[in-house]
Amino acid sequence: MKPNSNRSGFTLIELSLAIMLGMAIGAMTLSLFNQQLAFLKIYKAQGFLTEEAPLVSIHVNKLVGKAERFRLHNSVADALAGANPQSAASPVLVLNFRQPDGTVRASILSFENRGSGLALYYYVVPLSGVLGTPQWYLTKAPSKVSFSVIQGILCMALSGPNGELITYSGAMTQ
Repeated sequence: MKPNSNRSGFTLIELSLAIMLGMAIGAMTLSLFNQQLAFLKIYKAQGFLTEEAPLVSIHVNKLVGKAERFRLHNSVADALAGANPQSAASPVLVLNFRQPDGTVRASILSFENRGSGLALYYYVVPLSGVLGTPQWYLTKAPSKVSFSVIQGILCMALSGPNGELITYSGAMTQ
């Protein structure tokens, strides 16, 4: 009998090569997928540095740059009363702005918990002196914010949710 030259299947070697090639492609795909997940985890962990911190910097820079003077306090109540100004690191910053008519208005930046978690709130102090709700908040991401004066320079230190520490510094321009 003659061997059949019209084969209709694969040899064992061909099947083994196809399975090994498929396994290698699957392993490389799984490796790339795991690498992408690790990259996304790192990117998400840096979200505070890449998204929140620049916006906070812009707002604080504009506010402090236009202020005529500032004071540090431990609480919003002390800030409103003008009592117990601090020279040490404090969670409340009072900024005074000179208006075009010569009067002085104040605003408050306060890192506090108002029931919905810690946030850096911005208040405009009304002429009546009775403080209402904040106008807006800058960020809810930091775990701690403190204002301090170091050698006459106002510094704001933000501690991020993953242990990041950012310090903004600036002097008053006259």
